[in-house]
Amino acid sequence: MTYCLGIILPAGLVMASDSRSNAGVDQVALVKKLAVFDVPGQRVIAILSAGNLATTQAVVTGLRETAGSGQWGFDIYAARTMFDVAQTVGNKLRAVLAHDANFVQPFGDPNGTFLVGGQIAGEAPRLFNVYSAGNFVEASDRSRFLQIGETKYGKPILDRALTGASSLEEAAKLSLLSFDATMRSNLSVDAPIDLLRYRTDSFSAQNLTTFEKTDPYWIELRRGYSDGLSALVASLPPPPAQG
Repeated sequence: MTYCLGIILPAGLVMASDSRSNAGVDQVALVKKLAVFDVPGQRVIAILSAGNLATTQAVVTGLRETAGSGQWGFDIYAARTMFDVAQTVGNKLRAVLAHDANFVQPFGDPNGTFLVGGQIAGEAPRLFNVYSAGNFVEASDRSRFLQIGETKYGKPILDRALTGASSLEEAAKLSLLSFDATMRSNLSVDAPIDLLRYRTDSFSAQNLTTFEKTDPYWIELRRGYSDGLSALVASLPPPPAQG
């Protein structure tokens, strides 16, 4: 299992993923699930992946190999819009599944899903969820975040606290707290956490941070949130008694 999260705001994008790959209780590994494709000053594209690791790695590796080839529909650098990028990812996913799925299915689910976010010069940042069928949906000002993988534990805090007025820094904190909630409830999601904060019109992927379990900020954020939540619960009035 994995957990990946994308948030889109007027200020920019936050894209985050965990690193645990779990193929059984004795087959646990750390895998990078955030891939960045960028041309400074022109485009920044981040792709997060969940699902069958062989499938998702084949898709991302294939996209890297065809980048710059000029092959329309498969060259991520030839895409004119982020909509085209989402189609390119979907096309590559379909090609991988068409080649491998029948061989993989007797042993497990071959499918993968992706979050695709970024900005290409000439349009605003955009965020998409690419499904296993290769089709996709786009985030909007009414649905500011998209999730793939183990989504249920990290969703409530985003529903409560994330708004269109949230700053990029606030969204980054909420993202990490969303991962904290998920990791506390599901052992198949774990650090390191890769977090990209992309500021609108910066066309730079430099603000990419990896948080290890021992990172001082990560430790303090989790402790501060837990202590604050405990204090808040203690300050609330108890339910009224009957009779």
